[in-house]
Amino acid sequence: MASLICRARLTGLLARPFVVSSVRTMAKGGGVPSNEEHATGLEKLEMDLKESGLEDPFNLKVKHVVPGTKVSPTPVPSIFEKRIIGCICEEDATTITWMWLHKGDAQRCDCGHFFELTGDTPMKPVVRQ
Repeated sequence: MASLICRARLTGLLARPFVVSSVRTMAKGGGVPSNEEHATGLEKLEMDLKESGLEDPFNLKVKHVVPGTKVSPTPVPSIFEKRIIGCICEEDATTITWMWLHKGDAQRCDCGHFFELTGDTPMKPVVRQ
């Protein structure tokens, strides 16, 4: 009977995991890392460009411009030969008209606004020391 009690106690002790907690941090001074220390890839590039003073590094914000004409089309910057753009044709529209814009002549949206793709230089990333 005593051996059964000892065996039950030892089995219970061995079945429980023995856990040792250790503190491991990724931050420089210990603690939780900041957003800048945790970011990688495009997110880090975007943070670095914003830190250097560029508000919209990837030209993703909606731009409200006057409608372009055939003589004076709305310029759209791009570092590529083509770019997809969206036009909200009417002020109260609930849909966006998407179209590919190619380098060269100005192109017309269905609503009559003209757009022209302009060459732009690629972004230069900021390297932290």
